[in-house]
Amino acid sequence: MATAIFGAGCFWGVEAFFERFEGVTQTRVGYTGGKVKDPVYEQVKTGDTGHAEAVKIEYDPSVITYNELINIFFEAHDPTSKNQQGGDVGHQYRSAIFYSDASQKFIAEEKVKEWNEKSIFKRPIVTEIVKVDTFYEAEEDHQKYFQKHGSVACGIS
Repeated sequence: MATAIFGAGCFWGVEAFFERFEGVTQTRVGYTGGKVKDPVYEQVKTGDTGHAEAVKIEYDPSVITYNELINIFFEAHDPTSKNQQGGDVGHQYRSAIFYSDASQKFIAEEKVKEWNEKSIFKRPIVTEIVKVDTFYEAEEDHQKYFQKHGSVACGIS
């Protein structure tokens, strides 16, 4: 199995979106990209920790590739919207690809370039491409949130 980590706004919706695809074997929501060690939801949602709400995706690369996951990521949210997805506003809802190695970084940079050159969106992609440091899993109540609580307003398609 391989791992990908994406930030695309409200992590509940992002997790539910990715779970639909064959080859995605597990998802966990959490926080990454900030300065606070062991953050909790109540801290992250204020925007003061620097962390993004993110989804860690385990996948089988013989079924779905990292390249395909990035395509799905761009389709799952508005990567041209800086620090906002729908009604979710703040740096914690930023569009970000958290890469773990040089290969993932290269693929992410090439995908942004490709999508921008094709003018798929009316505005340029503002997705951050940053090396993942530590991924902190969110509290259990936030895992599989839609399955537990039903659909709620969240800035995801």
